[in-house]
Amino acid sequence: MERKWWHGKTAYQIYPKSFCDSNGDGIGDIQGIISKLDYLKELGVDILWLSPIYCSPCADQGYDISDYYRIDPQFGTMEDMDELLAEAKKRDMYILMDLVVNHCSDEHEWFQKAKKDPEGEYGKMFYLQKVTDGKLLCNWRSYFGGPVWDRLEEGSDWYYFHAFHKKQPDLNWENPKLREAVYRMINWWLDKGLAGFRIDAIINIKKVLPFRDYPADRDDGLCSIQRMLADAKGVGEFLGEMRDKSFALHDAFTVGEVFNEKDEELPDFIGDGGYFSTMFDFKGTLLGKSEQGWYASRIPTPDEYRDACFENQKRVQKVGFLANIIENHDEPRGVSHYIPQGDCCDRSKKMLAALYFLLRGLPFLYQGQELGMENTIFSDISEVDDISTLDEYQVALRAGYSPKEALDIVAHYSRDNARTPFQWDGSEKAGFTTGTPWLPLNPNHTKIHAEQQQADAESVYAFYKQLIALRNDEEWKETLVYGELLPILTEEKNLMAYYRKGEKTVLVIGNFQKEARTVKLPCHIQTILLQNLTKEEQKEWEQAQKEGEIHLEGYQVVVAEALQ
Repeated sequence: MERKWWHGKTAYQIYPKSFCDSNGDGIGDIQGIISKLDYLKELGVDILWLSPIYCSPCADQGYDISDYYRIDPQFGTMEDMDELLAEAKKRDMYILMDLVVNHCSDEHEWFQKAKKDPEGEYGKMFYLQKVTDGKLLCNWRSYFGGPVWDRLEEGSDWYYFHAFHKKQPDLNWENPKLREAVYRMINWWLDKGLAGFRIDAIINIKKVLPFRDYPADRDDGLCSIQRMLADAKGVGEFLGEMRDKSFALHDAFTVGEVFNEKDEELPDFIGDGGYFSTMFDFKGTLLGKSEQGWYASRIPTPDEYRDACFENQKRVQKVGFLANIIENHDEPRGVSHYIPQGDCCDRSKKMLAALYFLLRGLPFLYQGQELGMENTIFSDISEVDDISTLDEYQVALRAGYSPKEALDIVAHYSRDNARTPFQWDGSEKAGFTTGTPWLPLNPNHTKIHAEQQQADAESVYAFYKQLIALRNDEEWKETLVYGELLPILTEEKNLMAYYRKGEKTVLVIGNFQKEARTVKLPCHIQTILLQNLTKEEQKEWEQAQKEGEIHLEGYQVVVAEALQ
C-alpha cells in the first residue's frame, strides 16, 4: 500500500451548530471553533471535519445547500473561514469540509431557474419529469419518508426527484455540465486551502434509469430506495472523473460515506489511486437496522459488534484503510448504543474507545465522544428537531405503537442525541453559549463536561488522549498504523480481542460484559501499554494475574506488547 500523509493522523468531526457559540445567539460558529483549536490540539487530533457551514435554509441542518461558495451567516463569514484555515495551519492541523453534491437546496439558484424553465439548461441539472396521468414514475421511498417525487409547483404537471427531504432536489449527474460545475466548486475550495472533504451520500448519484417500480415493502405502497441502489451500475465512472478532475490534482484527503459497495469494488474505492482516500466503516452502525423502521430495529449484542468489525477488517486489510467510528452526527451516541443498557460508565466507555480506536485504519472521533457524552432525554416529541426522527415517530405510530412507546423507540436512535451542544463545563449553559442553545442541553452536562475531565488524569478524555499518544508513539506507530489485524479468541462470548502485528505485536483485549472473567491467552504479555482500571483497582488486578492467562474485570480493556 502506498503510504500517505494522513495515515498516522487522528480525525475529529465537528458539528458546528453545536460545538461552541462565540456571540451568544445559541448557535455554534466558526469563531467558536477557532477558540477551541488549542483544546483539540492538546487532545491530539490532526484532521478536523466540519459538517456543512455553507448557506442553507436548514431543512436538513445544512445538508440542503443553497450556495456552495458562501458561508451561512449563522456560522460567520468567509473571512472567518480564512482565519480558521490559517489558525489550523499554524497548529499543523488540516480542515475538511462536507461535500454534499448528490443534492442541493430547492432554494439554490440552479433549482430556482429550473422551476422557471423545466426543459431548459437548468432543468437538465435535475431529474424533472412531466406527469400527465397522475402516476409517479417510480415507487421509491425517500430516506425521510414519502415518495421521492414531488410536484415542481402547485398545479404543475412537472415533478422533481429527491432521495432525501423534499427541499433537497437531486442533482442530475448524468449531465456533464452539472459535473463540471461541481468540479469547479471543489477545486475552488481546495485552492483556498482545504485539505479535502468528507463526501456525503455519494453512492446516490447513480440511479437506475429509466425509473421503474420495485415491489412495495410497507403498506404505503413504496419501497426502500436501497433496492434501487443495489441495482444501480456505473457510479465509478462519475467518481473516477471527480477524483481525476479535482482531488488528485491537490493530493486531497477524502473520506466517502459509502454504502452498498461490493467486495470486488473495494480496490476501486479505497485502493491505491482509488476514488477516495478512505471510507467509513458502517458495519457496526447498520447492525440490527430494519427496513420496516426504527420500531423494528434492535440494538446489537457485543458479539455482533465484534464480528462486524472483524468482518470489515478482513475485507479491507489488503486493499486500503477504513475510517473507523462509533458515532457521528447521524447516529446515537456510541456509548449509549453499543454498551448494554445500565452498564454505561467510565470503564465501559474507555473499553469501547480502545477496541475501536486501535483497529487498523484511520480513527475518527465525533465531538464530545472524547468525554463519553451520552444520549439525551426526550419527554415529548415536540422537543425533537431532527426530521428523520419525526418521520420514524410517525412510522411507529402507524405500526400501532402508542405515542409514549413511539417516543421511547425513536429516542434511542434519534440524530438529535449527537447534536446536543458540546458540554464544555458544568454551568447552566454548559459553556457552549451565553444565550439560549438552539437545541436543549443534555441534562447530564453538569456531570459530564470537558472542564472536569481535563483536570482528571483518569477521565474518559484522558484515556482518549492516551490512545492518540500511543498510536503516535514512535516505538508503536509502525505497528498500530500499518500492522496487520488478526482476530483471536472469537469463540469467547462477550470478548473482543485482536493482535496488531507489525514490527512488534500488540494485543488488544476487552471484556465486553460487567462480569469478571479469566481467559487463557495464546501469547505471553510482555508490557502493559494501556488499560482502563483506576490506579487503585490496578494494584489488586495485577496481583490476580497468572502465567498463560489474563484475569479481566468487568468491561476491562488491556493493550499490551505480546510475545507469541
